[in-house]
Amino acid sequence: MAERVFLQVDGLRFSYPECAVLDGLSLAWPAGLALVRGDESSGKTTLLRLLAGELAAQAGRILLQGTGPAETPKAYAQKVFWADPRAGDLDSFTARGWLEGLPTRYPLWDAAALAAHTEGFTLQEHLDKPFYALSTGSKRKVLMAGALASGAPLTLIDEPVGGLDKPSIRYLAQALASEASRQDRLTVVAHYEALADVPRGTVVDLVRP
Repeated sequence: MAERVFLQVDGLRFSYPECAVLDGLSLAWPAGLALVRGDESSGKTTLLRLLAGELAAQAGRILLQGTGPAETPKAYAQKVFWADPRAGDLDSFTARGWLEGLPTRYPLWDAAALAAHTEGFTLQEHLDKPFYALSTGSKRKVLMAGALASGAPLTLIDEPVGGLDKPSIRYLAQALASEASRQDRLTVVAHYEALADVPRGTVVDLVRP
């Protein structure tokens, strides 16, 4: 039996003024775990931002369980988790304050999962620090703890291992492996290569234009 399509992308096109990035990309992803793989400037983050509805495609269509960012942006946004680890828009928040605000945005929020990920990523000592005071790795761990606990049907994680120590990488692999068998959720990870000890799931390779 063919796997049911969870996220459908048809003919996606996006260009920046200086270069084309995606040209006619089409995907049909089941639930579980997916990897967007490619070198620097191949369009990995751009694709995640398009899937998040943060960027508007110049052509093509995105459908997540029948909902699209162009047609029903508010309904679509409630189904998607995206937090750019490179952005500075969270600097005024403490890690705890940001995490405490997420349940109101995500109806499927899982408090028990947050507690497990907080422990797994050893975040307890960092929760009352503002984001600007966190290291690159600690910031990523906070964002990923929120992402994994959000319960969002589409969860987008960009370059997950940047700045992480080895124990945190091992825990991340375990956490992502547990997402691979989910039937109610798609977790999309963008990275330049497959992560060790993580089921590969669906893979799309992007090539720098």
